[in-house]
Amino acid sequence: MATSTPPDDRLDPALHRLIWILVLGGIAPILDTTIVNVALATLGRDLHASVAVTQWTITGYLLAMAIAMPVTGWATQRLGAKRLWILSLVLFVVGSALSGAAWNMDSLIVFRVVQGAAAGIMMPLLVTILVQAAGPGRLGRMMAIASLPAVVVPALGPVVGGLIVTDLSWRWIFYVNVPICLAAIILAWRAMRTIVPTGERHPFDIVGLLTLSPGLALVFYGLAQVSGPSGFASVAVVVPIAAGVVFLAAFGVHAARRHDGPLVNIRVLRIPSFAAAAGVFLLSGLSLYGPLLLLGLYYQDVQGKSALITGLLLAPQGIGSLLPRTLAGKLTDRVGPRLVVIPGLALTVVGTLAFALAGSAPSDWLLSASLVVRGAGLGAVTIAVMAGAFQAVPPQEVPDASTMMRIVQQVGGSFGAAVLAVILAGQLASHSILTAAFRVAAFDTSFWWAIGFTVLALAPAVLLPTRLHRHRTGLTRIPPEAVTGVPDRGRPASSG
Repeated sequence: MATSTPPDDRLDPALHRLIWILVLGGIAPILDTTIVNVALATLGRDLHASVAVTQWTITGYLLAMAIAMPVTGWATQRLGAKRLWILSLVLFVVGSALSGAAWNMDSLIVFRVVQGAAAGIMMPLLVTILVQAAGPGRLGRMMAIASLPAVVVPALGPVVGGLIVTDLSWRWIFYVNVPICLAAIILAWRAMRTIVPTGERHPFDIVGLLTLSPGLALVFYGLAQVSGPSGFASVAVVVPIAAGVVFLAAFGVHAARRHDGPLVNIRVLRIPSFAAAAGVFLLSGLSLYGPLLLLGLYYQDVQGKSALITGLLLAPQGIGSLLPRTLAGKLTDRVGPRLVVIPGLALTVVGTLAFALAGSAPSDWLLSASLVVRGAGLGAVTIAVMAGAFQAVPPQEVPDASTMMRIVQQVGGSFGAAVLAVILAGQLASHSILTAAFRVAAFDTSFWWAIGFTVLALAPAVLLPTRLHRHRTGLTRIPPEAVTGVPDRGRPASSG
């Protein structure tokens, strides 16, 4: 009787090459988002625009991303992953070059919309390609590399942005994307092979587009207005969010009834491990990503640091996120995501405690060490949740799952930043005379809220699987050599 050798789950050269090709392209949209935030004041001053108008360089980007994300799965099936990846990179580099050459604020906002549409396609597509190439047994180690931009760039981006704003023209905030994207396009064109889309083709879901995309755009727009004086009570916040929820509910009803390929197949939520991972990511906006806003404001408002110095002071968090990368990936593959996510959340709490207890005379060394710990927790959670989300997803549903996970992550991050901004504003507004001591107390309280939200994320985390049952999962892998053309020399062949 023929037998087969056990699968070798090492990351072979073909998969390594594919990961780094895609990671290079994925750096650009994440870096762009973080460094633009640093330069808002400079953009408004140089282009003679008010703060409200300048803010649309971020809001327009987010709205375009929200509208584009849902069509990624359908476009992947129609165009193929390689072709769509290169097209999205071309669109992003064109948007970046035009943004750098913008002659006024109106033109800059339009070109930022182009960037946002490209980014909305790139991020879920990147995950789709890698998940299908890795297979279930190597998702943790693959995500340890693929998640580098998501965990490191937001911490180091402000440093880059501060240096550009201080020493160069603001235009280089956008021009810096051009060489990155061009290199990613060349590598993808030369090294990636075209994968012919498989599976049944469905007609484009127009009703899904007209409900899901406006729903997401309205929710993001409403959350972007939370920074106003009335917070969540403002009409400018309540009306768009409520309308967005109605659109999203309408899409949910439509997608549940449509059986010939809804724009995003929400039935992927029936997979317990994916639903639990989505819950962690939704709450991680409050517990992991939202506090990034507090950290930057703490150093600038309480300690009076410049944007550049603030970026440098936040750099230890990026360094910390690198520390658990290899271990977290291997452990996720061996013991499952739950036993990695829960300790990662605990590290996040420990790393935030120093800021909640800082008071008026914090130790700079203690805060820096705490950021390293917090970064390690953030990195471990991101790797394990992303790997755990796709372990049991059938291959034909990976594009839908990637799109949905990106949507959940984006909504969670926006909601988390908005909630913590409102909490901080409420604390500051509670004192008629804002002394230094009251300002410190407001930040201390806000950080305690962030810690409480981290504890909430433990609820869906305990529902994540403890180990990977490979015989139960429907996820199979596309051989990386079919994507990159590099033979998978390290993998034994099966007999029989």
